Amino acid sequence: LAAQCTDARVNIVTPKLFEKYKNAKDFSEAKPEDVQNIIKSCGFYKVKSSDIIEICKKIMSDFNGKVPDNIENLTSLPGIGRKTANVLLGEIYKKDVVIVDTHFTRITNRLGFHNIKDPVKIEFFMKDLLPKDESTNFCHRLVAHGRKVCTAINPKCELCCLKKICKFGNSKSTN
Repeated sequence: LAAQCTDARVNIVTPKLFEKYKNAKDFSEAKPEDVQNIIKSCGFYKVKSSDIIEICKKIMSDFNGKVPDNIENLTSLPGIGRKTANVLLGEIYKKDVVIVDTHFTRITNRLGFHNIKDPVKIEFFMKDLLPKDESTNFCHRLVAHGRKVCTAINPKCELCCLKKICKFGNSKSTN
């Protein structure tokens, strides 16, 4: 639901969605138009509703009704990429993962960790650097920092707690 949609909007929609559909079995038997009506305000509702239903059908048929606990099986589900799979692995299964999104990519690049563009390469590069038991939490904190302070346009470097170690912030202040 979150793709191209705010967290606030998702938080408005999900209570009604989960009130009607309690588990993967319920979603797998849902009518697309019923799911569409609930999630319409999240945008791309036709594709999202189809993916939700197809994901749940596959979870029921291939994984005995249980959300898979590994990257390969998760990414075999319709509409699930590495980022979402890693969020699920970190949050549901408490595995040590690196969640790479645009915020994470931008900030780790600005801090001078890398100049890599490929999210999978960034994931593996950063996985080697981060303490395993902190990696998931670190990713969430960095994303929050990217939303509030280290924004893509007009970053608030003067407010940044990382400015002293930031290649980008330091290059801005010397120009």
